[in-house]
Amino acid sequence: MSPTNSHPQHAAVVTGASSGIGEATARTLAAAGWKVFAVARRADRLAKLAHETGAIPVAADVTDDAQVAALLAAVGAAGGIDTLINIAGGARGADYLAEAKNEDWEFMLQANVMGTMKITRAFLPMLRAHGEGTVLNLTSTAGLVSYEGGSGYNAAKAAQRALTQALRLEEVEHNIRVIEVLPGLVHTEEFALRRMGGDRELAQKAYAGVAKPLTAGDVADIISYAVNVPHHVNLDEIVVRPVAQAAAHKLIRGQA
Repeated sequence: MSPTNSHPQHAAVVTGASSGIGEATARTLAAAGWKVFAVARRADRLAKLAHETGAIPVAADVTDDAQVAALLAAVGAAGGIDTLINIAGGARGADYLAEAKNEDWEFMLQANVMGTMKITRAFLPMLRAHGEGTVLNLTSTAGLVSYEGGSGYNAAKAAQRALTQALRLEEVEHNIRVIEVLPGLVHTEEFALRRMGGDRELAQKAYAGVAKPLTAGDVADIISYAVNVPHHVNLDEIVVRPVAQAAAHKLIRGQA
């Protein structure tokens, strides 16, 4: 099946667009002719992205109600969107639950769950009015299978997955398709580094010996495909892992 556009030009809000999968997705869609509103907190990175791709930069924290309202107003004034791509999120810490830090859990629940809820809630009327709206949420295989040291991230991604499934049921009557992409091991510049509090040695251990983990570009290509197929086609759930990761518990590593 070849992706085709049912409208002259698609328009999307892409959150988390200052790095990693969000940035790669904004670049991929812009290169395909989409009008892209690139959203993240770091205005300097968004400015660079805008200069290189033509994306429209909007600095905003998706967990902040006032900033989400301002984002909605800015997008509406610029012509609106038919697609919302929620990529903002992240992990923090790798403690066992017995040593869990409140601030780490609060960050993960805010970034992955509350942020997704707030921005989706804000844009649903616009997507309904369009008639062929799409919401794509980037979750994680961490929402499918839990692991030691992952309880906070597992909980956040499982909750984000649950809200995605409920949203699909709630919005089908408005002809909104809801897509979930669940990546496994993806090597990006910041994900593991942020999770490990900036400790590069610990961050690199996540990828040690894995010759070909997924890249941000790999996931962006999948996201692009999913939102470009004809609107009546809904790729409900897309689980994507590197070949070396046959399952959550089985990852082939060579020499570190």
